[in-house]
Amino acid sequence: MGKIAFVFPGQGAQSVGMGKDAYEQIEASRAIVDRADEALGFKISDIIFEGPDEVLKQTVNTQPALLTISVALLEAFKAKGIAPDYVAGHSLGEYSALVAAGVLSFEDAVRAVRSRGEFMEQAVPGGQGAMAAVLGAEREALANLCSAVSGDVGSVELANVNCPGQIVISGTAEGVQAVVERGKEAGAKRVIPLEVSGPFHSSLMKPAADRLGAVLEGLSLADATIPVIANVTARPVTDKDQIRTLLAEQVYSPVLWEDSIRYLIEQGVDTFYEIGSGTVLAGLIKKIDKTVTVVAVNNVSALEAVTA
Repeated sequence: MGKIAFVFPGQGAQSVGMGKDAYEQIEASRAIVDRADEALGFKISDIIFEGPDEVLKQTVNTQPALLTISVALLEAFKAKGIAPDYVAGHSLGEYSALVAAGVLSFEDAVRAVRSRGEFMEQAVPGGQGAMAAVLGAEREALANLCSAVSGDVGSVELANVNCPGQIVISGTAEGVQAVVERGKEAGAKRVIPLEVSGPFHSSLMKPAADRLGAVLEGLSLADATIPVIANVTARPVTDKDQIRTLLAEQVYSPVLWEDSIRYLIEQGVDTFYEIGSGTVLAGLIKKIDKTVTVVAVNNVSALEAVTA
């Protein structure tokens, strides 16, 4: 028997109305959304279900919204009796994985990611940072180009190593623009600037990491009951103190998604359940290894289609 991993999406997977059918039809899902409203002290549910899109897209709203819907669908999915051998999440999604592994209470997690979104938005003044998706470049060649540009134009780094041929870069607006212009030197077919509110997962996020670290210090974490694959190391972690340190580092470190998935496959994982909005991770995992099974659990009919 192959092993199972639950994976949880991050920013970019959100859409207005996500999870609404689960909220309306499944008691366990509705309870989570109601708990989010209560924990945050305002109705994040209105933003999730009604939008408008530009409000949902604000990092400070996107992060708690996505976490809420991932955990709401996870709670409904538990009725299937399928237990994961590992959990992982992409950037923000790591917090959903930590809730699944019993490290954080849902309330603590949703408040923490609301703060995380706020700190990330405030870390760099608007317009000074940027991100771009680089398609078709080799990782090493792109890393070399980034360090050359960082030396003479402005800092730019690998932010998300998503799958072969898809890497996101992050840094100063000048640094990212220089890579956009010089991407062909690293073999890039296309470099697409991203609509984001800051240079996430770059060293420019250190101020946000320090503030988040202080918030995490105040939370009670438990050791993980299921190994969590950390974005920063692409390796399993279960120790609560190590998890706390890695969560702060994650804000300014690259998300090693491709490495994480390859590690899981090496450990014998052949079935991935993507739990939450959209199918972003399913697409990335298939590009990493098309032989594995990936099931996107993103609405009630998807839940019903999964048989234990």
